Amino acid sequence: MKRRTEKFRAGLLVFIMAVCVFATSDVFASAAKIDRDVDRALELFNDIKGSDNVLTQAKGLLVFPAVIKAGLGIGGEYGEGALRVDGKTVDYYNTVSASIGFQLGVQKKTVVIAFLDENSLRRFRDSSGWEIGVDASVALIAIGAGGSIDSTSLNEPIVGVVFGQKGLMYNVTLEGTKITRIRKN
Repeated sequence: MKRRTEKFRAGLLVFIMAVCVFATSDVFASAAKIDRDVDRALELFNDIKGSDNVLTQAKGLLVFPAVIKAGLGIGGEYGEGALRVDGKTVDYYNTVSASIGFQLGVQKKTVVIAFLDENSLRRFRDSSGWEIGVDASVALIAIGAGGSIDSTSLNEPIVGVVFGQKGLMYNVTLEGTKITRIRKN
């Protein structure tokens, strides 16, 4: 019985990893592909009521169009995106995090991190690696009833919004997420 359980867990883990690889064939995308995906993500972001307040105040937007999370007891997530300043891509980044605990399955989400003041944007761009909760705090903007952005968090220097293709996602965290600049062609 114990051997069956171990085989089941190993098989399930292989399955989840395969789903992640095949479902995200664009995980290691080119710069042009990332830019197109960021454009699409920002179009979806614009559809969220109250997003115009974020966009108006932002000095820079770090957009991860597809962050994939998979887990079976131990989980991880990965995504690639771009930093936009004045509407133009200035750098590319990846986001990575790991977690331990009760978890099973695969999830895809879009993450937009808005730098609302020049100092926070400069500190981020000057860093070689940046971990949310260690190097900076990111206020997660609450999505209220009707799918609108709660603007009370907009007095923080850095805010994040997490949403998905099929609706908004609640009770998510960005703590412990590591963000690193990457080179893209």
